[in-house]
Amino acid sequence: MTARRALLGLTVLALIVLIAIGVAQLPRSSSGDPATRLTAAQTSALLAGSPGPLAALHAQAGTLLEGGSPVLHARLAALKGYPVVINKWASWCVPCQEESAAFQRVSAEYGRRVAFIGIDSEDSNRADGAAFLKSFPVSYPSYYDKSGSLGLQLTDSTFRPATVFIPAHGRPYIRDGEYPSAARLRRDVERYALAG
Repeated sequence: MTARRALLGLTVLALIVLIAIGVAQLPRSSSGDPATRLTAAQTSALLAGSPGPLAALHAQAGTLLEGGSPVLHARLAALKGYPVVINKWASWCVPCQEESAAFQRVSAEYGRRVAFIGIDSEDSNRADGAAFLKSFPVSYPSYYDKSGSLGLQLTDSTFRPATVFIPAHGRPYIRDGEYPSAARLRRDVERYALAG
């Protein structure tokens, strides 16, 4: 009976260790918050009543636009008077994937006051960028930047992800690196885009 109990104890212990290893290897929720992702209905409710120029962005949610610098600068001119947040990403960039839930949530929460725009920088083809936007949906469009020149022009950095905060009045602020949480992104939207 003692050998049987010892074997049972070892089996239970091995099972506990295997469960612990399995749990440790589960993918962590992006943005460190399991409740970060919004449903389409929640996003629509948060964005309802957006002013015209911001509603035009929301109407293009999750699309990958062409046109490069001239088209993006025309869009920025149409957004004059609104704070703008530009997020540079690429489909192959793991930190970009990990911060996507934070951008999805925060862009919806602030979408009636702040314009969000994406730059798909240096994806070798549009299909990869479009697949990324389907997997990681956001409430705003992105501009396809195969060469990376537009992303470099806007962020003055080859780093990815990178985010540019452009207040309605004042100087832009550029941040290289991933946003680990929606709370951190909210703080920077308040501090750099809505300041002044």
